[in-house]
Amino acid sequence: MPAYIAIVGLYVAATLLTLGVVAQSKPQPVDAAADGALVRSPLRDLKEGVAYVWTTPRMRAAVWIAFLANLTAYPVSNGLLPYIAREIYGTSQTGLGYLSASFAVGSLVGSIPLSVIGGIRRLMIAATILWYAALLVFAQVQSLPAAIACLCLAGFAQSLTMISIAVIRMRTASEHLRGRVMGVRMLAIYSLPLGLLAAGSQIDRIGFAATGTLYAAAGLALMLAIVLHWRADLWHLHAPTNENIW
Repeated sequence: MPAYIAIVGLYVAATLLTLGVVAQSKPQPVDAAADGALVRSPLRDLKEGVAYVWTTPRMRAAVWIAFLANLTAYPVSNGLLPYIAREIYGTSQTGLGYLSASFAVGSLVGSIPLSVIGGIRRLMIAATILWYAALLVFAQVQSLPAAIACLCLAGFAQSLTMISIAVIRMRTASEHLRGRVMGVRMLAIYSLPLGLLAAGSQIDRIGFAATGTLYAAAGLALMLAIVLHWRADLWHLHAPTNENIW
């Protein structure tokens, strides 16, 4: 019970602090004309962001890959872990903790070399392929240590993929549209519950190994189709997305 009280208190304190920031950053009154110019419609901003992403090939490709990862990769490497820990490996909460932590550790390690490399030459494509390859192996292994190793590798590749997508968005988007592009990218996360729902029904029918293999193989095939379609913006060395970050 004290733990729950502490958690609730933390959330209440965070809410109060957030309200304080909003109150302090409230804009000063301005004349009616300037005030009308500053007021914007969230729906209009969203429409502008969607239109910009849709008409910019490299942006559209990056968002499609993010959508695909949430649909086919995250359910296997994250959302289904409680079921996998109990039903596949017969382990307890401790084993589930090891599985979850291995993916997180891989993500942490993956974020380090990118800051040293200084570029993303085709890195997003290679990392996504590595991510799905690790999931293909993960769906087949029968031992917990092997599964932990696969999830470490998957987390490593996932970090490189997501950071590369973020770099592409921030570096190539127009400055005044970056916030809207980030908003459109965040909408890609809504494919995750769809992937989880479909995975649950498929596991009941064909089992986890077949479902995980199907998800990883389908994700890999669709990702390669995206790369093939937008190869001029993603693969060629002189494409804007393949230049150095710094």
